Amino acid sequence: MSSPCGPTCVVFDESLTDYDFGPAHPMNPIRVDLTMQLARALGVVDGGGLVTVPAPEATDDDLLVVHDPALIEAVRRSSTGGAPPDLAHGLGTDDNPVFPHMHQAARHVVGASLEAARRVWEGEAIHAANISGGLHHAMPDHASGFCVYNDVAIAIRWLLDHGAKKVAYVDVDVHHGDGVQQIFWNDPRVLTISLHETGQMLFPGTGFPADTGGPDAVGASVNVALPPGTADAGWLRAFHAIVPPLVRAFEPDVLVTQQGCDSHRDDPLAHLMLTVDGHRASYLALHELAHEVCGGRWVATGGGGYAVVDVVPRSWTHLLAAVGGVPLDVATDVPAEWRGGVEETLHQRAPLRMGDGREPAYRDWSEGYDPATWLDRAIHETRSAVFPEHGLDPLP
Repeated sequence: MSSPCGPTCVVFDESLTDYDFGPAHPMNPIRVDLTMQLARALGVVDGGGLVTVPAPEATDDDLLVVHDPALIEAVRRSSTGGAPPDLAHGLGTDDNPVFPHMHQAARHVVGASLEAARRVWEGEAIHAANISGGLHHAMPDHASGFCVYNDVAIAIRWLLDHGAKKVAYVDVDVHHGDGVQQIFWNDPRVLTISLHETGQMLFPGTGFPADTGGPDAVGASVNVALPPGTADAGWLRAFHAIVPPLVRAFEPDVLVTQQGCDSHRDDPLAHLMLTVDGHRASYLALHELAHEVCGGRWVATGGGGYAVVDVVPRSWTHLLAAVGGVPLDVATDVPAEWRGGVEETLHQRAPLRMGDGREPAYRDWSEGYDPATWLDRAIHETRSAVFPEHGLDPLP
């Protein structure tokens, strides 16, 4: 059965959770498993709209469109066990510890994003999601920030190689989408927009408004460096002041997005103050933008998010509901059986509702900006840096 917006899918199988840096690592793959369980319990997935499709493994040739052969060989060596740290390739660090079969697990995540991109581009689905993906920090020659291979960049490259003229990439993770930006830094066919906590305060320490792209792609890299403490109202003000006008002006064939939910107020690794209600509002806005600008073609991925019970499953279930074209009400009860399973297996209390009880209202940028506030200065600096390159007025 099709959703109201057309056929939709989530690319998933249980083995995607093999991308596992170990029990002490913040990026516990149980967050993906819990999300799929919650989405199924609520009928979001396999309940008549959003269908689950299997995730193939990427090939080495798929990886080579972005990554250096030396990195792939280093990951393969590190996957066999007993290999020493390979710091030159970012492997064996606290962020990226090695684990058995790492190469296979990482390329499986890539394969899932490639399958999502293929289904959207070839018309099998109007929207497709891979919540295990969004590994946006991986660089061509080294792993970084919990990310071994850059599934998002590989999927974008596949779209370009198969006929897409322009792709817009919107990254709402709390950390700067540095790997994707670097890979397409001088490619005018790809617009990368990242909204993140300022690099003055947070890894990877990059992503400032003056970083606007290479000599052949000035204005194609867009960075909104948000102050710590930014909550729903300020974040949505920044999003709507930057993202829709630029995506409309760019006129992409496909919208690819990264939905790290580590901007939440309960996330242990960052300092923004969003709620699940704010996350949901951004997903609905991106869904609407895909239909307005790209004929509905939307490839959505996961990303960061380290409050693995309280936040990630609810936030990404809302993402999957948006991808499926049937949004969930934030007042929806979290199913008792899902909460019971969490308590039994993880010995944690799960939230009772699908929202945090906040109204994600914001003041539109057209109403003017206040240069006395850090947030508004950040928005204005980004608009001033890139809007003229797209024929847009940076002023309200």
